[in-house]
This record gives sequence, C-alpha cells and structure tokens, in this order.
Amino acid sequence: MNNYKILSISLFSILFFSAFSFKSKTTTIFLIGDSTVADYSLEEDYQAKKFPQVGWGQMFQSFFQKDSLKLVQGILGNTKEVKIDDRAKGGRSTRTFFQEGRWSAVYNSLQKGDIVMMQFGHNDASVEKTERYVNIEGYKEFLRLFINQTREKAATPILLTPVARNYPWKEGKLTNVHGEYPQAVKDVAKELNVKLIDLNELSMEFFSSKGQDFVTTNYFMNFEAGTFSAYPNGQKDNTHFQTVGGREVARLVFDAMKKL
Repeated sequence: MNNYKILSISLFSILFFSAFSFKSKTTTIFLIGDSTVADYSLEEDYQAKKFPQVGWGQMFQSFFQKDSLKLVQGILGNTKEVKIDDRAKGGRSTRTFFQEGRWSAVYNSLQKGDIVMMQFGHNDASVEKTERYVNIEGYKEFLRLFINQTREKAATPILLTPVARNYPWKEGKLTNVHGEYPQAVKDVAKELNVKLIDLNELSMEFFSSKGQDFVTTNYFMNFEAGTFSAYPNGQKDNTHFQTVGGREVARLVFDAMKKL
C-alpha cells in the first residue's frame, strides 16, 4: 500500500509539473533583416531622433495576444506566449548581417521550438553600395546558411520576400522594384522545403488597393517640414514606414502566418 501511495504521488507530481510547463511555454520569434524590419524604439533617443519611423517588426508583438495565438496555431503549436526578439538592423544585407556577428548572436540564443523569420533583399540588391551588395547566388547561399543553422537548433525558419518600396507605380498599381531577389527567396524555399511568406507580393497588392496618394502620405515617411520634431525639414522617403504603415505590414505578415 505504501508503495502504491508513493507511486501515485510521483505520478501526480509528474503530471502537475508537466501541465505547469505546458501552460508556461513561451516561443521566441527572432526577426532578422534590414531597416524595414528593425525596431527603432530600441535605439537611444528614439522619439527625438527617429519617430515616427518604424520597421514592421517593431509593431509585431501586439498581434500575439492570448486570444489571437490560436489563429497561428498551425505554425506555433500550443504555445501560450510569444516573445518577439527583433534583431534586424538598418543597412544590413545577408552578408553584412553575418559578417558583423549578428547571425552568430541569434544562433547562440536559439532554443528548440523557436522561430526565425528572415527578410533581406533591400540592401543585398544595392549594386552601387559595394560594402553591402550581394549578388543573387551569394544571397541564396547566406539564406541557406541561416536556414540550415536554424534547423540545427531544432528551430523553424520562415523566409520572407522583401517588402515593397513605394515605387514604381504603373497604371495605378505598385510593381516589383526588387528584381530577381524575391524569386531567389522562393527558389530557396522550394529547394530546402522552407515555409514562405511572399511579403513582396502581399505588400504590392495591399498598397495598390489603397492607392498611391494614400500610401505615400500615410504609410511611408513622407511629410512636410515641422510635422515631427525628429525631421524639422520634413522627409521624402518611399522605403521606410511611418507607424501606421509598419503596423499594416505587420498585419500582413501575421495574417500570412495563419495560413502556414
């Protein structure tokens, strides 16, 4: 009888602590990429120097509330909490992100079950900026490296094509400015059987539905002098997002995750 009681208590303890562990499970989603993904609020004097510029990753955490996690259960499983760890940095290509040790820092932080979402291309394609330029084959090779090393840690890679810039517009529709780089991402996704979010296509379609004038004024960093203290002379920037634009792109990414 005593042995039975001991066994019962042991089984109860195992079930109790297993249930507690299950309920407290946290999944970290690492974001790696360039300025369009980065979290500028992490920088010193953000309000004075950068606001309202955001990367979509800066707006991403708010989508992962307890009642919305079930919507992305297909990719996240039964996790009870999501932490967004945004490691993206402005001006980085796949190569410079690797060379500066930024990827190494992510790799060393990865835990089983984590996710790495990777969106590069804006800077890889900058032929005139040799310090960051990466040709198509090099671009693919660095993506393969990030994917394979993510899987080494039993984490899940997700590839994203580069988000659209606010040009060129043709006959009322926003078109691709990234050349062959979005297709290169798709090729690697197919080759290595990686989950893919075609953010280039999704953002072109979404921005086109809103119209060039609306998108230019409300989503991208275009405003008159004196509008924001960080930009006393105003700004004309059709690559980077204002707060509302960053939030809408983050919504596109979250909605795409529902289908993974």
